[in-house]
Amino acid sequence: MVRSRKALTGFAALAGASALVLAGCASGGGDTTASEEPEETTDSSADVGGDLALKIGTALPVTGSLAFLGPPEIAGVNYAQSLINEYTETSGLDLEVVHGDSGDLDNKAYETEIPRLLSENVSAIIGAASSGVSLQFIDQVVGAGVIQFSPANTSDAFTTYEDDGLYFRTAPSDVLQGDVLGNFIAEQGHQTLGLIVLNDSYGTGLAGYVTEAFEAAGGEVVASSTFNPGDTTFDSQIAEVTAEDPDAIALITFDEAKVIVPNLVDAGYPAEDLFFVDGNLANYSEDFEPGTLTGALGTYPGPTPAQVQDFVDGLDAFVEESGTEALSDYTYAPESYDATNLIALAALAAGSTDPADIAAKLQEVSGGSGDGEKCETFADCADIILDGGTADYDGVSSPVTFDDVGDPTEGMINIYQYQDDNTYVPFEG
Repeated sequence: MVRSRKALTGFAALAGASALVLAGCASGGGDTTASEEPEETTDSSADVGGDLALKIGTALPVTGSLAFLGPPEIAGVNYAQSLINEYTETSGLDLEVVHGDSGDLDNKAYETEIPRLLSENVSAIIGAASSGVSLQFIDQVVGAGVIQFSPANTSDAFTTYEDDGLYFRTAPSDVLQGDVLGNFIAEQGHQTLGLIVLNDSYGTGLAGYVTEAFEAAGGEVVASSTFNPGDTTFDSQIAEVTAEDPDAIALITFDEAKVIVPNLVDAGYPAEDLFFVDGNLANYSEDFEPGTLTGALGTYPGPTPAQVQDFVDGLDAFVEESGTEALSDYTYAPESYDATNLIALAALAAGSTDPADIAAKLQEVSGGSGDGEKCETFADCADIILDGGTADYDGVSSPVTFDDVGDPTEGMINIYQYQDDNTYVPFEG
């Protein structure tokens, strides 16, 4: 693992976000759904080590175009909750989780779910997975004085968003993923690139960084065609891009890829020249005929299961014991687990369940303030805090280390390749 794009001849890159120029970041003002203001969150505080009844919500995709991300993200939260509550007798902190569905920009499940979660007087809401969906309700959440903490938002729009210091995320910005993917496509020998892009903050933002990196590496983006959330046919986008005969095509979509890919392959476009991103890098073994995606490549922010095997083993055992369906992949499970632990540790360090108090401690417990003692589990970090020290939580997904605006300053971007059964493994090219 190195901090240079030259590492991409392997399967992963680790980069410090502080070394990247966060150009073109959007300012505040995302669309929101108007709703009646919920009751103000109850302020509950105590000395460190006292009794803390912490309640958080989740707004993760149970339905919609990112529903494949729901099971691993929800499992990550629940697994962290189980370990936190195993330590309640020592820490004094008990965590309750109220789950909700973020849905997507088409079904708009968040319009009813966010008011419901806020009415529960939660201190934080973990979600959404989609940057575009998060932008629909961030003003509603932070306006209610509640923390919004996403395990998967990657849009650069959040870096400078007016969020009253209440928005955090464990996934690195698309500045990093776009740089890695654009350079990787060029390093694979492709000179021309076509893009099929979801027209929302995630899709267009990531497409911009892929384009910038690919063209800086000497390539040319010859076509970029967008579609809107909720679209179900993509013939015009496919025709527009393939008409330019690009060496490679990058799909910056969600599960619309289930429709786009077969049409591209049926039209004779080779799978080995297709590139995926975190929004659609999924197990397609039950969706496509064997061999449909053989050789296709893609990027995903976060560690591979092999890099976090102990976590995966523990998560699998927890899921089995809880009687829920076994996970088919682990996308953003580590980030969701880390988000839950960080919120709980910040509450413990603050001696409070008030969202503002928790938010004020999140950078500290992530190590972003410096001078903390390294620890990797809630229990170990809690012991440091209870002994009067400063904990520096190094997560499963990354060291995290928040900057002043709640962005992680380090992140891994792994590269994967699809096999004949339409599942993916780390790229070893």
